[in-house]
Amino acid sequence: MVYDLIIVGGGPGALSAGIYAVRYGLDTLVLEKGFVSGQISTTGDVENYPGFISIKGMDLMEKFSEHAKAAGVVVENREVIGVKSDGDHKIVTTDSGDLKAISVIIATGAKPRHLGVPGEEEFRGKGVSYCATCDGPFFKDRNVIVVGGGESAITDSLILADRAASVCVVHRRNELRASQVLQERAFGKPNIEFSWNTILEEIIGDSVVREVALRNTSTNEEWRSLIDGVFIYVGNEPNTEFVDVEKDGYGFIVTDERMATSEDGIFAVGDCRKTVLRQVITAASDGAIAAYEAYEYVSAMKSKGE
Repeated sequence: MVYDLIIVGGGPGALSAGIYAVRYGLDTLVLEKGFVSGQISTTGDVENYPGFISIKGMDLMEKFSEHAKAAGVVVENREVIGVKSDGDHKIVTTDSGDLKAISVIIATGAKPRHLGVPGEEEFRGKGVSYCATCDGPFFKDRNVIVVGGGESAITDSLILADRAASVCVVHRRNELRASQVLQERAFGKPNIEFSWNTILEEIIGDSVVREVALRNTSTNEEWRSLIDGVFIYVGNEPNTEFVDVEKDGYGFIVTDERMATSEDGIFAVGDCRKTVLRQVITAASDGAIAAYEAYEYVSAMKSKGE
């Protein structure tokens, strides 16, 4: 069987593409190695997606999933190992065999980037985390630090502040990069403090995290702080190693405004592609555009074969 379109991934971009593709009449299959979610499912309150004043990330993804299912989008749980062109078709290699399609949309998102300091890997899951929504409840009335100063770092600092005794935001700069509304909320929380121009040098403990070594980049002063948990937010790495298309120096897929990659018939959407903004709304928009372009591509390929 040759599908018109195979979509790799299960987040907002993938499901948006699936909904549009089915409406265009494409024989579409969505492949997701786990459960349909995307990074947004690990977010607490989402307040910037139109139509919802405030909604939990997981609840929003459930609505995406329900909509896709109602539209007739077929989702299978398979891990994709490779995507390559074979003449006029694309071969999608999975952990349970190969699939063939005329076009492919890559919507595999990104994963949290690791800091690479001593102790980070050793204490991962033992006090080191990359998701406050996932692990915050384990730190009720405990002392934690958050490394980073962007949107994710401050969003999760606010989540942690509702549970932890204290939250210290450790940021290498002297100002935050998060949106103004989040900054104001964080500055207004009595149990959130800020350590500016500071970097995390080492995570120390025994069976769990006990303390951290920090350094001020302006004065070069070094010190240790007793701490129970370390939450790290220093960017993301794209899940794109399985596909051979043009990428930037960080591994994000390079596309044009039509979401087309360097390989004809392969498109990319959402957090895995090079873009100026990575949000649910932009991923959903990418998915709609890519589905339309896949429809145009498939139609042209079918006309060519007639």
